[in-house]
Amino acid sequence: MGDKAAEDWVATHALAILHGDAAEVADALHTQADQAELTAEQRHGADVCVRYLRTKSELLRYDQALQAGWPIAIGIIEGAARHLTDRLDISGARWGLDGAEAVLKLRAVTANGDLDTYWKYHVAAEHQRLYPASDQERFAFTA
Repeated sequence: MGDKAAEDWVATHALAILHGDAAEVADALHTQADQAELTAEQRHGADVCVRYLRTKSELLRYDQALQAGWPIAIGIIEGAARHLTDRLDISGARWGLDGAEAVLKLRAVTANGDLDTYWKYHVAAEHQRLYPASDQERFAFTA
C-alpha cells in the first residue's frame, strides 16, 4: 500500500494542524523542502501547501473547534459549497447578489431536506406580509 514512514510523517503533521499548529507545520514543511534541495517542480506541491497553511492559519483553529464540540467536516462543506455555486454558474445566467443568495439558500434548504418545513413558514410569512391583520382583527375582543 503506502510507505509507513510517509504515513507517519503525514499523521504527525495532520495531528499538529488539528492541535492548532498550522503555522508551525507550514514552517516545518518549508524547512524540510529547503533541506531536501528539491527542484522548483519537485517542491511545487509543498510550496502550495505551505502558502495555504500560512495564509489560512487563523482559520485553521481546529483545536478551538474541537474544544467547543464543533464538527470538523471541511471536505463536506467545501463539496456542498462547490455544488451550490456550480448551480449558479450556468451559461447566460446573470445573478445579482440578492438573487444569487436567495437561490443558494433555497438550494441549501432543499439539500438538507428541510424544504417542506421552510416552505410552510415562507407561505405563512408571505401571507402575513401581503395581508396584514387589520386593527379590528388584531384587537378583537373575545369573551
